[in-house]
Amino acid sequence: MKILIAEPMAPAAIDLFRSVEGWDVVVADPKTYQPHLADCDALVVRSAVKVNADVLSKAPKLRVIGRAGVGVDNVDMKAATAAGVLVMNTPGGNAVSVAEHTLAMMLSLARNVIGASASTKSGKWEKKKFLGNELRGKTLGVVGLGNIGRELVIRARAFEMRIIGTDPYVNPQVAADLGAELVSLDELYAQSDYISLHVGVTEETRGMINAATIAKMKDGVRIINCARGELIDQAALLDALNSGKVAGAGLDVFDPEPPKEGERLLAAANLIATPHIGGSTEEAQEIVGIRIVKQMVEYLQNGVAINAVNMPALSPEQFKAVEPWLSVAERLGLFASYVAEGNPKAVRITYRGKIASMNTSLMGYAGLAGILNRSLEQKANIVNAVIIAKERGLAITETYESRTGSSDSILLELETDKGCTAVEGTLVLGKPRLIQAEGITCEAGLAGHIVYMKNRDVPGVIGHVGTVMGRNSVNIANFALGRNEAVDGAERYAIALVETDERVPESVLGELKTHPAVLVARTVEFPA
Repeated sequence: MKILIAEPMAPAAIDLFRSVEGWDVVVADPKTYQPHLADCDALVVRSAVKVNADVLSKAPKLRVIGRAGVGVDNVDMKAATAAGVLVMNTPGGNAVSVAEHTLAMMLSLARNVIGASASTKSGKWEKKKFLGNELRGKTLGVVGLGNIGRELVIRARAFEMRIIGTDPYVNPQVAADLGAELVSLDELYAQSDYISLHVGVTEETRGMINAATIAKMKDGVRIINCARGELIDQAALLDALNSGKVAGAGLDVFDPEPPKEGERLLAAANLIATPHIGGSTEEAQEIVGIRIVKQMVEYLQNGVAINAVNMPALSPEQFKAVEPWLSVAERLGLFASYVAEGNPKAVRITYRGKIASMNTSLMGYAGLAGILNRSLEQKANIVNAVIIAKERGLAITETYESRTGSSDSILLELETDKGCTAVEGTLVLGKPRLIQAEGITCEAGLAGHIVYMKNRDVPGVIGHVGTVMGRNSVNIANFALGRNEAVDGAERYAIALVETDERVPESVLGELKTHPAVLVARTVEFPA
């Protein structure tokens, strides 16, 4: 067995590999590792090495890639899966380190540590200039209560801060037990003295800190980002730093990285900048190194995949039977997460027809992954979805209806603190299709850019949609409609799924909502 370590790794982790009798362990670096690919069975990387299709083509014997860290952005997942290579990571291994770095940023901003140090070392003694603030009594807003966000909450409580958080996939009771009050994102912006970001990059979170959202914040707010550079509109942040709207910012991440030479943002006096070192501590590197080695040894020796990100826990025959339904379940979950209001509490999945007799565990995991994946620092999939859901207090139950004559479908119900949203889907010509939403029959593809609408069933709504879309040069690809049955004179409602060629911006959604009959207008974005 040949193990190729392509990036620097803690000595204790390397020794653990070498302790396995008969294994050949090659320690290289990002510039010298490729000649060893031809006969390696396992590849260990961190973030510098990009494992793409070309790299995989040079490693015909490769069985497993171990990422000593959380993200797997540097691994081409589709190419790895197509090559039959398992990919695993070590989620949470550097959470404490990043949380501590976040606190270091907060303390430095509160007490002007960087400026005061530079002034003193230059021979000055400017005590009055560097009057600081205490963290005690201030409100910390934590955006994302995943592994790192939770560690930050635990540590910030020691500073006697009031802590509020926002996370669409955390049960309010779980947040309360942690010591954080769960609020909406707008409430967090309005109330926080410090805002710290701990979410992944999605269509919804990209550029979430921008001119419009900064305007919602307190004057003198301080912003810390140790997550992903793409979360912040850097030009808007610079304007806010210069105007004093934002009193200070601490950035460990940028877009792009490293920042372009001469980047104006870096010149801001009230900015603390570090070179993406939040997780770079001796302890964190040793933890993730040892964890990934143990996981890889377990897989290579016993076939047990821990923290795998692309491997189903089924036999090849079972997987072939359920694979098409995984996409149905995942897209139903994603759709429900867009349509539902409030914070999720529970998920109920009902399997109908022949699929009720299959091994449905992965379908349930796929449905959970779809619900969770709108805003996570850690990518949810069929392997880790249950663990992530459990951490967020999200329960799942499954029922089976295999009655003779019943059609094959999956019904997914997402219960939140504001109600329950039910969506049902099936396979048509091998592709996922929605067949009902919120009790209303409506058939549409679960793909592409969708605008989901709900309205009172009155004349003029369809025309209004066409007018608004046309006025904004939005091309409609498909338009699916459905309405409920009128019962005892009760008001009738209709839903529409409008597929467009590109994502519909919020401004257009706002125009759609101007019609008095329109109750809901939301975008739903499916992966390509």
